[in-house]
Amino acid sequence: MRVRGVLSLLLAAVLVAGCSSVAFWKDQFTLRPRAKASQDAQNGQSGQNGQDAQASRLPLGETFEDDIQLASILTERFWQQQFQASGEEYRPVQRFQAYRGNDGPACGGQPAVPDNAFYCPVGHFIAYDAAWLRTLYDELGDGAIYVIIPHEIGHAVQAQLTTDFRFNIERELQADCYAGGALKGMIDSQQLSAQEGDEQELLANLAAAGDPTDAFFAEDAHGTPEQRQQAFAKGYQRGAGAC
Repeated sequence: MRVRGVLSLLLAAVLVAGCSSVAFWKDQFTLRPRAKASQDAQNGQSGQNGQDAQASRLPLGETFEDDIQLASILTERFWQQQFQASGEEYRPVQRFQAYRGNDGPACGGQPAVPDNAFYCPVGHFIAYDAAWLRTLYDELGDGAIYVIIPHEIGHAVQAQLTTDFRFNIERELQADCYAGGALKGMIDSQQLSAQEGDEQELLANLAAAGDPTDAFFAEDAHGTPEQRQQAFAKGYQRGAGAC
């Protein structure tokens, strides 16, 4: 994955400065992938698990479909390692399901809606509107994948931990933080690489993920642009353990 932008400097700036708000709450951001797994395999490294072997067969983030698969594999690998380090076992998501419009899978009796991605604890799966996500990918960059997928997997992590939230916004901001922590972990492990450029694109996409108002008590609140930027930056700078 090519993460376009000097992210450490960029995300540090997010902590001390806001960005113009965009009235759109979905989980959109900007980045791009380059898997190290295939290179490791060529160098003769052994002991790959199933996901490692799968990643080693992937192209280096050359298509939308590859980016979806690679983001899923690398993020779950990150959490498997985090759980293992704590003496726990991470339970991988059962499936990642693409849908279109109103034809998505129901979750606990609630129908899927267009232009969305979600984690469903009933069935332990993640679903996403493929046409919507593809539009974000084409217009905003592949970071739409490399934050949305880790964010939703963050909800799967929450479902496996003892977490108690008074407001939905707390759950969502922690998932943003987890996404930042997972992304940094991928970069630190050299499974993704950072390159210069497109810093403003990342900030704009982070801002686009925010609620238009600070109605923290709302059942569907995800956080203002600034709150979501700060949560993501916290995870990126301090690691998932700080979330």
